[in-house]
Amino acid sequence: MSCINRRDLALLALRAGTGAVLMAHGTQKLFGWFGGAGLDGTAAAMEHMGFTPGRHSALAAGLGETGGGALLVLGLATPAAGAAAAGAMAGAVSVHAPAGFFAQGGGFEYPAFLGFTAAAIGLAGAGRYSLDHATGHTFDQRWMLGLAFAASALAAAVVVTKRAQGQSEGGEEE
Repeated sequence: MSCINRRDLALLALRAGTGAVLMAHGTQKLFGWFGGAGLDGTAAAMEHMGFTPGRHSALAAGLGETGGGALLVLGLATPAAGAAAAGAMAGAVSVHAPAGFFAQGGGFEYPAFLGFTAAAIGLAGAGRYSLDHATGHTFDQRWMLGLAFAASALAAAVVVTKRAQGQSEGGEEE
């Protein structure tokens, strides 16, 4: 097997694993699958965590995880998929950051790892075994990479900053 095939198989495995985990988390938020709270429960939790309005925040997080994860699995619009998932994970990191780094103490290790992995896939591209490759990279153009990551970073910064401001005004820290 050539190095190119091994690289493409590795990208497929990485996309499938990361995308599936993101999709599972997102469907917990959107539909209540896998023991999740569903959209109403997630909206209430988002409000409690300082993300307002809660329903919009829950929908954005759920779609970023589910949609970004599904697109990663398929290898379609990979820059946008990686950016969307990484942006969604930035919000999760902001919630877990006060607990430190390690997940065992409630820290941000796990959402950070998912976000960085999704971003890395978005930057690297989906590889040969993907819909991006099959469609001639129609949804995976160079300009899309910069635009997707800039938009995701801006959206994440706005959401996290708004949450932090709301917490400092309310004096509440999670």
